[in-house]
Amino acid sequence: MPPAGPSSRLLRLGLAATILSGLSACNLLTRMSEVGSGPEISKIENPTQKQGYQPITMPMPQPVAPPQAANSLWRPGARAFFKDQRAKDVGDILTVAVSIADNAVVTTTLSNTRSSSESADATKLLGLENTLTKILPGADPADLASISSASSSKNGGDTERKETINLSMAAVITQVLPNGNLVISGRQEFRVNYEMREVSIQGIIRPEDISSSNSISSEKIAEARVYYGGRGVVSDLTQPRWGQQIYDIVFPF
Repeated sequence: MPPAGPSSRLLRLGLAATILSGLSACNLLTRMSEVGSGPEISKIENPTQKQGYQPITMPMPQPVAPPQAANSLWRPGARAFFKDQRAKDVGDILTVAVSIADNAVVTTTLSNTRSSSESADATKLLGLENTLTKILPGADPADLASISSASSSKNGGDTERKETINLSMAAVITQVLPNGNLVISGRQEFRVNYEMREVSIQGIIRPEDISSSNSISSEKIAEARVYYGGRGVVSDLTQPRWGQQIYDIVFPF
Protein backbone atom coordinates (compact mmCIF):
# COMPACT_ATOMS: atom_id res chain seq x y z
CA MET A 1 0.00 0.00 0.00
CA PRO A 2 1.58 3.34 -1.01
CA PRO A 3 2.29 5.82 1.78
CA ALA A 4 -0.24 8.54 2.34
CA GLY A 5 0.58 11.78 0.56
CA PRO A 6 0.67 15.26 2.06
CA SER A 7 -2.90 15.94 0.93
CA SER A 8 -4.19 12.79 2.68
CA ARG A 9 -2.43 13.70 5.93
CA LEU A 10 -3.79 17.25 5.77
CA LEU A 11 -7.28 15.85 5.21
CA ARG A 12 -7.01 13.64 8.31
CA LEU A 13 -5.66 16.51 10.38
CA GLY A 14 -8.46 18.75 9.18
CA LEU A 15 -11.06 16.11 10.02
CA ALA A 16 -9.63 15.65 13.53
CA ALA A 17 -9.55 19.41 14.07
CA THR A 18 -13.18 19.67 12.93
CA ILE A 19 -14.29 16.95 15.37
CA LEU A 20 -12.38 18.52 18.28
CA SER A 21 -13.74 21.96 17.50
CA GLY A 22 -17.28 20.56 17.30
CA LEU A 23 -16.97 18.84 20.68
CA SER A 24 -15.42 21.89 22.31
CA ALA A 25 -18.07 24.17 20.79
CA CYS A 26 -20.87 21.91 22.09
CA ASN A 27 -19.33 21.86 25.57
CA LEU A 28 -18.79 25.62 25.42
CA LEU A 29 -22.42 26.27 24.46
CA THR A 30 -23.64 24.00 27.26
CA ARG A 31 -21.48 25.76 29.85
CA MET A 32 -22.44 29.19 28.52
CA SER A 33 -26.13 28.32 28.84
CA GLU A 34 -25.60 27.44 32.52
CA VAL A 35 -23.92 30.73 33.45
CA GLY A 36 -25.80 32.32 36.33
CA SER A 37 -28.14 29.38 36.84
CA GLY A 38 -25.95 26.30 37.25
CA PRO A 39 -26.43 22.86 35.67
CA GLU A 40 -29.95 21.92 34.70
CA ILE A 41 -31.52 18.81 36.22
CA SER A 42 -32.07 16.09 33.63
CA LYS A 43 -35.57 14.90 32.83
CA ILE A 44 -36.74 11.52 34.09
CA GLU A 45 -36.55 9.21 31.09
CA ASN A 46 -37.00 5.55 30.32
CA PRO A 47 -33.48 4.03 30.54
CA THR A 48 -34.28 1.60 27.72
CA GLN A 49 -35.07 4.52 25.37
CA LYS A 50 -31.75 6.29 25.84
CA GLN A 51 -29.22 6.37 23.04
CA GLY A 52 -26.74 3.53 23.28
CA TYR A 53 -28.92 1.34 25.50
CA GLN A 54 -28.32 -2.38 24.93
CA PRO A 55 -30.30 -5.22 26.54
CA ILE A 56 -28.13 -7.49 28.66
CA THR A 57 -27.54 -11.05 27.49
CA MET A 58 -26.16 -13.57 29.98
CA PRO A 59 -25.69 -17.36 29.94
CA MET A 60 -29.00 -18.94 30.97
CA PRO A 61 -29.66 -22.39 32.50
CA GLN A 62 -32.23 -24.76 31.10
CA PRO A 63 -35.81 -23.86 32.16
CA VAL A 64 -37.18 -26.00 34.99
CA ALA A 65 -40.90 -26.32 35.67
CA PRO A 66 -41.80 -25.12 39.21
CA PRO A 67 -43.01 -27.87 41.58
CA GLN A 68 -46.74 -28.04 42.08
CA ALA A 69 -48.07 -28.47 45.61
CA ALA A 70 -51.66 -29.61 45.76
CA ASN A 71 -54.01 -27.81 48.16
CA SER A 72 -51.30 -25.31 49.19
CA LEU A 73 -52.08 -21.68 49.96
CA TRP A 74 -48.41 -20.71 50.20
CA ARG A 75 -46.63 -19.60 47.05
CA PRO A 76 -42.93 -20.61 46.78
CA GLY A 77 -40.66 -17.61 47.37
CA ALA A 78 -43.33 -15.45 48.98
CA ARG A 79 -42.48 -13.46 52.12
CA ALA A 80 -46.06 -12.47 52.92
CA PHE A 81 -48.98 -14.86 53.34
CA PHE A 82 -51.33 -13.02 51.02
CA LYS A 83 -49.00 -11.20 48.62
CA ASP A 84 -45.31 -10.79 47.96
CA GLN A 85 -44.55 -7.06 48.17
CA ARG A 86 -41.08 -7.35 46.69
CA ALA A 87 -40.23 -5.93 43.27
CA LYS A 88 -40.34 -8.57 40.55
CA ASP A 89 -41.68 -7.07 37.31
CA VAL A 90 -40.40 -4.48 34.84
CA GLY A 91 -41.11 -1.02 36.23
CA ASP A 92 -41.14 -2.10 39.89
CA ILE A 93 -39.00 -0.08 42.29
CA LEU A 94 -36.67 -1.34 45.02
CA THR A 95 -34.14 0.24 47.36
CA VAL A 96 -30.41 -0.33 46.84
CA ALA A 97 -28.04 0.16 49.76
CA VAL A 98 -24.59 1.02 48.39
CA SER A 99 -21.83 0.42 50.91
CA ILE A 100 -18.24 0.47 49.66
CA ALA A 101 -15.31 0.51 52.09
CA ASP A 102 -12.19 -0.21 50.05
CA ASN A 103 -8.84 0.03 51.81
CA ALA A 104 -5.74 -1.48 50.21
CA VAL A 105 -2.01 -1.05 50.84
CA VAL A 106 0.55 -2.58 48.48
CA THR A 107 4.29 -2.45 49.16
CA THR A 108 6.87 -3.67 46.66
CA THR A 109 10.64 -3.88 47.20
CA LEU A 110 13.21 -5.16 44.70
CA SER A 111 16.93 -5.53 45.39
CA ASN A 112 19.44 -6.94 42.92
CA THR A 113 23.24 -7.15 43.17
CA ARG A 114 25.53 -8.77 40.61
CA SER A 115 29.32 -8.88 40.13
CA SER A 116 31.59 -10.77 37.74
CA SER A 117 35.31 -10.97 36.99
CA GLU A 118 37.26 -12.56 34.11
CA SER A 119 41.05 -12.69 33.57
CA ALA A 120 43.41 -14.41 31.09
CA ASP A 121 47.15 -14.73 30.59
CA ALA A 122 49.31 -16.10 27.77
CA THR A 123 52.56 -17.07 29.53
CA LYS A 124 52.48 -20.35 27.60
CA LEU A 125 51.01 -19.88 24.14
CA LEU A 126 52.50 -22.69 22.00
CA GLY A 127 55.86 -21.00 22.27
CA LEU A 128 54.53 -17.84 20.62
CA GLU A 129 54.35 -15.82 23.80
CA ASN A 130 57.51 -13.91 22.81
CA THR A 131 56.03 -13.12 19.42
CA LEU A 132 53.13 -11.42 21.19
CA THR A 133 55.46 -8.67 22.44
CA LYS A 134 56.60 -8.03 18.87
CA ILE A 135 53.05 -7.65 17.62
CA LEU A 136 51.97 -5.63 20.66
CA PRO A 137 54.98 -3.74 21.97
CA GLY A 138 54.90 -3.41 25.74
CA ALA A 139 52.32 -6.23 26.18
CA ASP A 140 52.81 -8.52 29.18
CA PRO A 141 51.82 -12.14 28.40
CA ALA A 142 51.09 -12.70 32.08
CA ASP A 143 48.46 -9.99 32.02
CA LEU A 144 46.79 -10.54 28.68
CA ALA A 145 43.17 -9.71 29.56
CA SER A 146 41.17 -8.77 32.62
CA ILE A 147 37.47 -7.95 32.65
CA SER A 148 35.32 -7.19 35.66
CA SER A 149 31.83 -5.79 36.10
CA ALA A 150 29.49 -4.98 38.96
CA SER A 151 25.89 -3.80 39.08
CA SER A 152 23.44 -3.05 41.85
CA SER A 153 19.81 -1.93 41.77
CA LYS A 154 17.19 -1.33 44.41
CA ASN A 155 13.60 -0.34 43.78
CA GLY A 156 10.72 0.27 46.14
CA GLY A 157 7.11 1.36 45.77
CA ASP A 158 4.12 1.95 48.00
CA THR A 159 0.51 2.19 46.89
CA GLU A 160 -2.30 3.11 49.27
CA ARG A 161 -5.96 3.46 48.38
CA LYS A 162 -8.95 4.23 50.57
CA GLU A 163 -12.51 4.75 49.36
CA THR A 164 -15.73 4.92 51.36
CA ILE A 165 -19.24 5.33 49.95
CA ASN A 166 -22.42 4.83 51.97
CA LEU A 167 -25.78 5.73 50.46
CA SER A 168 -29.23 4.35 49.70
CA MET A 169 -31.10 4.98 46.48
CA ALA A 170 -34.06 3.68 44.54
CA ALA A 171 -33.71 1.66 41.35
CA VAL A 172 -36.22 0.40 38.81
CA ILE A 173 -36.36 -3.03 37.17
CA THR A 174 -35.72 -2.59 33.45
CA GLN A 175 -35.51 -6.20 32.33
CA VAL A 176 -36.39 -9.72 33.49
CA LEU A 177 -33.92 -12.31 32.20
CA PRO A 178 -35.10 -15.76 31.08
CA ASN A 179 -33.79 -17.41 34.27
CA GLY A 180 -35.68 -14.97 36.48
CA ASN A 181 -32.81 -12.64 37.36
CA LEU A 182 -33.60 -8.93 37.30
CA VAL A 183 -31.73 -6.08 35.62
CA ILE A 184 -31.95 -2.86 37.65
CA SER A 185 -31.06 0.73 36.87
CA GLY A 186 -31.18 3.75 39.14
CA ARG A 187 -30.05 7.35 38.85
CA GLN A 188 -30.32 10.37 41.14
CA GLU A 189 -29.23 13.99 40.86
CA PHE A 190 -28.65 16.41 43.73
CA ARG A 191 -28.14 20.09 43.02
CA VAL A 192 -26.50 22.21 45.72
CA ASN A 193 -26.09 25.84 44.64
CA TYR A 194 -24.08 25.66 41.40
CA GLU A 195 -22.88 22.06 41.75
CA MET A 196 -24.70 18.96 40.51
CA ARG A 197 -23.94 15.63 42.18
CA GLU A 198 -24.91 12.49 40.25
CA VAL A 199 -25.35 8.92 41.48
CA SER A 200 -26.20 5.99 39.23
CA ILE A 201 -26.17 2.23 39.65
CA GLN A 202 -26.83 -0.68 37.29
CA GLY A 203 -26.51 -4.42 37.60
CA ILE A 204 -28.15 -7.84 37.83
CA ILE A 205 -29.78 -9.23 40.97
CA ARG A 206 -31.57 -12.39 42.08
CA PRO A 207 -35.19 -12.04 43.24
CA GLU A 208 -34.43 -14.16 46.33
CA ASP A 209 -31.75 -11.67 47.43
CA ILE A 210 -34.36 -8.92 47.81
CA SER A 211 -35.25 -8.59 51.49
CA SER A 212 -38.76 -8.46 52.89
CA SER A 213 -38.40 -4.65 53.10
CA ASN A 214 -37.94 -4.57 49.29
CA SER A 215 -34.26 -3.63 49.50
CA ILE A 216 -30.96 -5.17 48.46
CA SER A 217 -27.32 -4.44 49.32
CA SER A 218 -24.76 -3.59 46.67
CA GLU A 219 -22.54 -6.63 47.32
CA LYS A 220 -25.34 -8.86 45.99
CA ILE A 221 -25.45 -7.07 42.63
CA ALA A 222 -23.69 -8.86 39.78
CA GLU A 223 -22.01 -6.80 37.04
CA ALA A 224 -22.53 -3.75 39.26
CA ARG A 225 -21.79 -0.36 37.73
CA VAL A 226 -21.74 2.42 40.33
CA TYR A 227 -21.05 6.02 39.35
CA TYR A 228 -20.71 8.89 41.79
CA GLY A 229 -19.55 12.19 40.43
CA GLY A 230 -20.48 15.76 39.76
CA ARG A 231 -20.52 18.65 37.36
CA GLY A 232 -20.62 22.36 37.88
CA VAL A 233 -18.44 25.15 39.22
CA VAL A 234 -16.60 23.04 41.84
CA SER A 235 -15.88 20.22 39.37
CA ASP A 236 -14.57 22.72 36.81
CA LEU A 237 -12.20 24.27 39.34
CA THR A 238 -10.80 20.88 40.46
CA GLN A 239 -9.80 19.64 37.01
CA PRO A 240 -7.41 20.98 34.33
CA ARG A 241 -8.76 22.98 31.42
CA TRP A 242 -9.74 20.91 28.37
CA GLY A 243 -6.91 22.46 26.37
CA GLN A 244 -4.38 21.32 28.95
CA GLN A 245 -5.92 17.82 28.99
CA ILE A 246 -5.60 17.55 25.20
CA TYR A 247 -2.05 18.87 25.38
CA ASP A 248 -1.12 16.26 28.01
CA ILE A 249 -2.55 13.48 25.83
CA VAL A 250 -1.03 14.61 22.52
CA PHE A 251 2.37 15.92 23.67
CA PRO A 252 4.82 12.97 23.48
CA PHE A 253 7.39 14.26 25.98
